[in-house]
Amino acid sequence: MEQSRMNSPMMSLPEVGQSLQALGKALFGSAEKNALPARTLFLAYLRVSQINGDSVCVDLHSRNALAAGETAERLLVVSAWRETSNFTDAERAALALSESMTRLHDLTDPVPDKVYEEAAHYYDEGALATLITGIATANLYNRINVTTKQRVDVSAARN
Repeated sequence: MEQSRMNSPMMSLPEVGQSLQALGKALFGSAEKNALPARTLFLAYLRVSQINGDSVCVDLHSRNALAAGETAERLLVVSAWRETSNFTDAERAALALSESMTRLHDLTDPVPDKVYEEAAHYYDEGALATLITGIATANLYNRINVTTKQRVDVSAARN
């Protein structure tokens, strides 16, 4: 397995890592306050991390989703969510928003009104703000991990 380019910047910059961890805790607190299921947030984080090729976050969010009560069957098909009936309409809206916010470079209108309005249909302003900020945060972590080639060793993580 290829080595990381450097230690995680979160280790080199502990004050930044602590701030981002506090942001993550605040997002889950906000999710609870705004009736956004933690499982939905984990699904969004997982989809963003799959798109960005961040093995560390794919592993982390899969494990956290399982701990939050998500099923392995649903996690296995997140990347093909459009082709399965395993997700609610609200979850589909969150996954579509996750993809649009992550693939900003692919389209001239990267987050089309239809995608945004569908998410706004299922999530009130507080829940939607939490979801949008969470998706942006997942993208931030992914960009750090992908740039520095952070790797997860699943066999080591289970020992």
